Amino acid sequence: MTSTMNRQTLILLSACLLSASLPTLARAQAPVVQTVQKDPEGVISLNSSATVQVPNDWIAVDFSTTKEGVDAGAVQAALKEALGAALAQARQVAKPDGHVEVQGGGFSLQPRFNNKGVVNGWTGTTSLVVQGRDMGTIAELAGRIQAMTVSNLDYSVSREAREKVEGDVAAQAIARFRAKAADYAKAFGYATFTVREANVNTDSGRPSPRPFAMRDKLMQSASDALPVEAGSGAVTANVNGSVQLK
Repeated sequence: MTSTMNRQTLILLSACLLSASLPTLARAQAPVVQTVQKDPEGVISLNSSATVQVPNDWIAVDFSTTKEGVDAGAVQAALKEALGAALAQARQVAKPDGHVEVQGGGFSLQPRFNNKGVVNGWTGTTSLVVQGRDMGTIAELAGRIQAMTVSNLDYSVSREAREKVEGDVAAQAIARFRAKAADYAKAFGYATFTVREANVNTDSGRPSPRPFAMRDKLMQSASDALPVEAGSGAVTANVNGSVQLK
């Protein structure tokens, strides 16, 4: 009798445990449903730009010289002498507030090897940069400096001149962005649009420094001022983003 009751009790407990674990098993085995959020309809991406030409009002002239010799100390001394002479002349015409800025450039000394890989001398270079808005003074300086030669010449739009037109050119690019959005809305059969996001940036197309092509002419008349033809530079605004057609 007692054995029969014990078996019945075990069966009852097992049934209770099984029924209690069924919801847990059901939750563990239930598939996970992921909700995929769709992008709203009627969203298009656009970009536009505007460019204005601005007279270049900034000039940067690079001066450099190269010295060679069998003694490293002598080559280094010759480089220092050339740089010191050029700096002395440049500092005489230096002006504050971006009119004429003087900056010492690189200074390097490298061994020179023969065809057997043995050091047989030294080659060194040094440079000087003079830049600013006073193109006339810088052009005259370039004709007077004898210790170095002009290696690069670069015209560009100064930061101050660029900032004066950035607002106008950005407004033009934004207006073109909105006009393009309105045209697309009409073409797709929508009445209007709202801007979802937009990014605006401006840049000035600075030309790459170019080798000075009139060095031979300067050598013939070294005291003449550097010929100046500044030309113009471009300031560009770009707008990119997306709109919601409505």
